[in-house]
Amino acid sequence: MAPRISYVEPATMTDEAMLRELDRCRREGTPRPESQAIRAHVPAAFWSFANTWQTVFREGVADHNIKELCRVYVSRSVLCEYCGNQRSMKSAKAGLEEADYKDLINFESSTRYDDRQKAALAYAECITWDLPSEDKMWERLRAHFSEPEIVEIGYFVAITMGQQRWLRTLNIEHHQILSGTDASMAPGFETMDDLSRSKADASYWAKSRATPKSAA
Repeated sequence: MAPRISYVEPATMTDEAMLRELDRCRREGTPRPESQAIRAHVPAAFWSFANTWQTVFREGVADHNIKELCRVYVSRSVLCEYCGNQRSMKSAKAGLEEADYKDLINFESSTRYDDRQKAALAYAECITWDLPSEDKMWERLRAHFSEPEIVEIGYFVAITMGQQRWLRTLNIEHHQILSGTDASMAPGFETMDDLSRSKADASYWAKSRATPKSAA
């Protein structure tokens, strides 16, 4: 399936800084090159996202693994397969395991997450699903995070939710731009063949429509 908006092919680019950033995407992922090759139609959009992702997601004041769990929670909620099949290499090095992604939609009842992670995921859930902003949620957040951390997590969830809601409309897929690396790909999605087999599996995560569990 062709993307709804064409990729800007790296071979046609003359901006050396943009080419270096695309190569970083190829080597390190999150984001992978395809989404940036769409944003490259508007260099200001390309750099706005690249700079935000660097300073708020990969860097910043809040724990990176917390932000990574929130990122994939959003993916599972809005069914952005492109984003949901990526994993942060920084989080993997910091000890986040693939099993830690499995129960995200059911995080409140899962034993995989501690109280701090659940508080952040409840915040992500509230933002993503437009749930009431209740005192109980804020009490949980303040028990585990400083105000700067709460600001950064909320801002990050909002940015990634908006981007994922947009990207899911574009029919973009991995391994279509600067292919040949498996950087940041989830297990079972390392190549186009692997990706196709995983998506055809009956247990593929995007075959089930997510609903907010905490509000039930």
